[in-house]
Amino acid sequence: MRIIIKGVVQGVGFRPTVYRVASSLGLNGRVWNDGPDVVIDVDDGDRLLNSLYPHLPPLSVIEDVIVSDIGYTGGHDGFRISRSEKHGPGMSIPSDTAVCGKCLNDIRNGRRKGYPFTACTECGARFTLLDKMPYDRANTSMKEFKMCAECSEEYGSADDRRFHHQTICCQHCGPRYSLYDNSGRTVAGDPIAEFGKMIDSGKIGIIKGIGGMHICARADNVSNVRKWYGRSQKPFAVMVRDNDSMLRYAEPTEHEMKEAASRYRPIVLMRKKVSGIADIISPGLDNIGIFLPYAGVHYLLFDAMDTDAMIMTSANIPGQPMILNDSEAKKMNADAYLLHDQRIINRADDTVLRMRNGTTSFIRRSRGYTPSHIDVHDRGDVLALGAQENIVVSVACERRIHQTQYIGDHDAEGVAEYLEDASRSLMRMLCCTPDIVAVDLHPGYGNRRFAKLICENTGAELMEVQHHWAHCASLLTDNAVDEGVILALDGTGYGDDGEAWGGEIMYSDTESYDRMAHLQYIPLLGSEKALYDLRRLKFAVDRMNNVDSRLFDDASANVLRKMMNSSVRTSSFGRLLDTLAFSLDVCSERTYDGEPAMKMEPLLARGKKLKGYYTELKGNEIITAPLFTLFDRKEKREDIAYSVVRAVTDEMVNAACDIALSKGLSAIGVSGGVSYNGPICDMIDDEASKRGMKVMHHNRVPNGDGGISIGQAAVALRRFHQ
Repeated sequence: MRIIIKGVVQGVGFRPTVYRVASSLGLNGRVWNDGPDVVIDVDDGDRLLNSLYPHLPPLSVIEDVIVSDIGYTGGHDGFRISRSEKHGPGMSIPSDTAVCGKCLNDIRNGRRKGYPFTACTECGARFTLLDKMPYDRANTSMKEFKMCAECSEEYGSADDRRFHHQTICCQHCGPRYSLYDNSGRTVAGDPIAEFGKMIDSGKIGIIKGIGGMHICARADNVSNVRKWYGRSQKPFAVMVRDNDSMLRYAEPTEHEMKEAASRYRPIVLMRKKVSGIADIISPGLDNIGIFLPYAGVHYLLFDAMDTDAMIMTSANIPGQPMILNDSEAKKMNADAYLLHDQRIINRADDTVLRMRNGTTSFIRRSRGYTPSHIDVHDRGDVLALGAQENIVVSVACERRIHQTQYIGDHDAEGVAEYLEDASRSLMRMLCCTPDIVAVDLHPGYGNRRFAKLICENTGAELMEVQHHWAHCASLLTDNAVDEGVILALDGTGYGDDGEAWGGEIMYSDTESYDRMAHLQYIPLLGSEKALYDLRRLKFAVDRMNNVDSRLFDDASANVLRKMMNSSVRTSSFGRLLDTLAFSLDVCSERTYDGEPAMKMEPLLARGKKLKGYYTELKGNEIITAPLFTLFDRKEKREDIAYSVVRAVTDEMVNAACDIALSKGLSAIGVSGGVSYNGPICDMIDDEASKRGMKVMHHNRVPNGDGGISIGQAAVALRRFHQ
């Protein structure tokens, strides 16, 4: 028989497992990688498959098994592993995973003691080291390191768990760490231990790991890190030694602890414990981002240190992609640099997610969760480039939508090049040449230049997809449904009328959409300036309510009044939250993306509904400005915040339910960056349940702009079938 096995079957020890099982049964034949698949020719396929299934490698995922009777002619001299063959379409490699328990034991005992790059067929870097398929050493950055005699013996031994492990290495033949001081001089001694001592003493360092580099410091040194890095408010992620350490800083649910300890090791947002350190790490927020060690170097570093928690945030000049180049890292003026000589081919930031009522909201889907795909019904080849911020690119082919790792914000230096590299890399791995390149409707987004270049080179069609339609399509794809009435709630998205949308009720499928209702427009006085100077939003709302604002001097106020009728207007739920945050003295300016809305979340979580707060639907517009005239300073801030937001969400939910019921639907949905907000989603769920309706939430696709390209790809795929 010939057996073709599809799925995640390369880089996981699949061929060695087939070899062991076949040899134990005395079967004859061979196994090899063929493009993204594993192919087996064997004289008794039934016996092989029956014995293979109970022994599958932990990281493997079988999606299909194709068996054909070819008339075995391979001889009867036993079973062997053959060389890989052609590079075909598809993706079959696993994502990068945390070091396994067996390898961690090897790092602390035996011949690999103290060696941080120890891995096996069940763990370690995969995607970040891969240049192209099939997954062989020659197609990874490990091709630069020749195996020593001992590693070669392990590689060739069927009894060893590193049998045919493509990135096998040890301290005699593999990558190595070196430690440099602030002047670039090499520091003597064990690089990791000495680095640990420096961090323990209060120094700030840069460490190169899997997929990129991190800024590293003791958690209790966070104030100095903020001054050095110029990051006064944005929260930092914290790597903790173990579960016991996690419980010192956070109050995780069982679900959150399980996800944090998974082999993917994401940063998980958890409720933080009230403490001086935790408050400084995530000022003004109720949660803190915690993750556990995932690379050998992290464990060795903790072994060398007294602290149980470290600041570990992506090393980059603010706004730019994570640094890969050693010389660029040394420009950051850290106290120490722990760097290795293994080339990172595909950089990957740490994944960030939060859990809510059994669902997963990916804030940043990257290391450990890419490459990944979503199965769809429609066939076609599409490249979708996302929006302007939190970019993730998607490539659709063979009825699957594959996503790149998180890329960043296009207006930051270096992101355009990173976007192109990541896009070309994924297309190359998938053997995909797009027939359609999908982009956001906004005419000024920077990734349009690359889109046009691809279209010129391939003859592909350029297709524009409205921002919130893409949000809706991403939610439908995530939930595998064809149509829905969806609340698209975010900060800004270019609308069909040239205004900035973001508080929308849309009836959508992947062929078309109707904007059924939206929040009241608010002028963005000074356009981009209003996104950061929140006084401008409050001034505009005051003018809409005929209230005399005292936020600016007379000259400035006169200028702003003249701008009321000429400025771009927004229906954004995010801008409504910004205005509320300023009005309640929660946040006066935005220093990082989403800050005002994020700092509103603790108030919303503690508040209760007051009487007298309501909105009304006029035509297709939900009137919100009058809510800001209802404040009574005798009322608690959290109650005012809750009452305003609850009034708006109730109006939106009831309007959406009316529309859904008229179309015979039993659920509504919510997507966009605002849907990361737990209390707001609770409000939506609660009001919908009163109407007997369910609510669709995201679970696999990022809620925010990181999911836009999935929606764009889904919409573009329908073009092939119209």
